[in-house]
Amino acid sequence: MRHAFSVRIGPVGFRVGSDWRAPIAAIEALYTGYPKPDIADFTVRLEAPRPWRRWLRPKVAISGDFTLPDAAPLPLAHGLLAAEMAMNLQMAIGQRQYLLLHAATVERDGRAIVLTGESGAGKSTLAALLMTRGWRLMGDEFALLSPETGMIHAFPRAISLKNAAIAVVAAAAPGGRWGPMMAATPKGDIRHLRPDDRALAAMEVPALPAHLVFPRFGFESAMRDVAPSEAFVRLTQASTNYVALGERGFAALTRFVTDVPATAIDYPDTASGIAAVEALA
Repeated sequence: MRHAFSVRIGPVGFRVGSDWRAPIAAIEALYTGYPKPDIADFTVRLEAPRPWRRWLRPKVAISGDFTLPDAAPLPLAHGLLAAEMAMNLQMAIGQRQYLLLHAATVERDGRAIVLTGESGAGKSTLAALLMTRGWRLMGDEFALLSPETGMIHAFPRAISLKNAAIAVVAAAAPGGRWGPMMAATPKGDIRHLRPDDRALAAMEVPALPAHLVFPRFGFESAMRDVAPSEAFVRLTQASTNYVALGERGFAALTRFVTDVPATAIDYPDTASGIAAVEALA
């Protein structure tokens, strides 16, 4: 790759290479202040699917140590999104040290709240807003659960916010460091928010999972307990490497749902969602 950038996020190191300078410049700006890995765990490549696509209507193919052959390339204007997606892909397929849960995680007083749910449930928005209220952001995309200790390890990637959530969080974080606005992506308008300095300073500090929350945005306020059996099934669907970890994954997830209370919350607006999460905490 002609251009490259390396970054360590929590316990995981990445090397991102690109045919173009622009995506590397964007990711360097977004991850300013993050440490460099001694040796990268995963390599990401942003390259043209055909040689002429480097110059004529340039397209970015997402690849790396692990690749999905049928993944559609993105326009060069969405190069930062391509890099983030490629980093997700490497973790989802290649991570074996931790059980990955597709979740946002925030921490206060050493206790972590894990927010998981389908796309659009509002977990990233809630995590970003809680960060502005003094919570430590541990992660937006993945919660890293240690099968050996049961602790959650921080993975504070840039927070991916979509559509109306961008303005909501921007109003709550006027001094935040933002990536470029990427309009008309496959998921709508997307903009990334860099976690605050508190998240970076403590990203090597794990936390004890204290509560599992299944948020659902756009519904009348409601709250119900979730049984361990239901939480187990839902988390197997929310994990990208549960099957690959085999018995370790089963044991880790069983201990997690047995030890950690779970609650489903419906909320009509972000204020109600934040109040519900803080009440559980």
